[in-house]
Amino acid sequence: MSDMDGQNPIRVLNLFTILNRGGAETMVMNYYRHIDRTRVQFDFLVHREERGAYEDEIESLGGRIFRMMPVRPWTAGAYRRAIRVFFSEHPEYRILHAHMSELGLYAFQEAKRMGIPVRICHAHNAPHGIDLKSPVRWYMKTRMRPYITHRFMCGYESGLWLFGSRYRDSFIQMNNAVDAAAFRYDAARRAEVRRMLELPEGSLTVGHVGRFNYQKNHPFLLRAFAAVRRQEPGAVLLLVGDGSDRPAAETLARELHISDSVRFLGIRTDISDLLQAMDVFAFPSHFEGLSVASVEAQAAGLPCLISDGVPIECKKTDLVHALPLSAGTDAWGAELLRLARAGRDARRDTSEEIRAAGFDITENAKWLRDFYLGAVGRS
Repeated sequence: MSDMDGQNPIRVLNLFTILNRGGAETMVMNYYRHIDRTRVQFDFLVHREERGAYEDEIESLGGRIFRMMPVRPWTAGAYRRAIRVFFSEHPEYRILHAHMSELGLYAFQEAKRMGIPVRICHAHNAPHGIDLKSPVRWYMKTRMRPYITHRFMCGYESGLWLFGSRYRDSFIQMNNAVDAAAFRYDAARRAEVRRMLELPEGSLTVGHVGRFNYQKNHPFLLRAFAAVRRQEPGAVLLLVGDGSDRPAAETLARELHISDSVRFLGIRTDISDLLQAMDVFAFPSHFEGLSVASVEAQAAGLPCLISDGVPIECKKTDLVHALPLSAGTDAWGAELLRLARAGRDARRDTSEEIRAAGFDITENAKWLRDFYLGAVGRS
């Protein structure tokens, strides 16, 4: 019985490094929860031995998780042999959807060789600047481009970075959609969450959701919050997420003498609740695609302050305000304070605005289902 006879769902193989609560992983999980799983089922090939935060939920939804050796340029031969064996053992996959940027090179090469007809590469970020990895990244993404059949992007800049201007007419926008109803602002819910977090009565609360790494720019945020606290001594900073740079951030908070006002909340499953408790959302990233976190914050009715590393495409409501990083941490502190104070009395339900902008998950999940089915049907 084939996958296209209406009885069995087609199975899409998603490639990730690890299934933790990062932006790309969260976006895919939003789609997975809402897609018609009688027609389309997700499986995952990951490149770490440790279990990721989303793996239990994936298995509960009927998804399968496979493990592969990490992608390293110096072990390319071994990786290609391993993934070739995997594809030969799993001929059921006709769609490969990779979320690993240029690290998908070897998987795409072998997928084409093994006859997988639909090979989707998804651009989630647009890194800025040059470092020691830049030449290797440039080489890998350039080599990868001819092996891709569909070029997905969350925002134009991310697509341009990964695929190049030659292919810009073939870019396909896949919105970083959210469940607008789940994030809808509710004053009673806000009060309850703030009680649960034991936030001081009336304390001005700055919030951020993101992995602790260079991209998210936590040192800048901590210094900006120090400026907030000089003007508002009772202010609190909520930091949601984890990552390799968290210990350094905790050390910096102590050095800035603000550690008593900074809550390191770690990886959480209740993001929609935590956003209710905040007064302003800070997003000082060095670079971004079209961030899921920024859409979630707007869906919760939060004023958002974004850096010039965050594409203005993320502005789906009038709640988004931009300030370049070059303005400095004192200016960021002053603007966070202004937005938080002004936003408290103006907080509103923005769920319909998110839907009107095309970023509610329900319709987007239908679009993705139809895209997959159509792509397989044409292959």
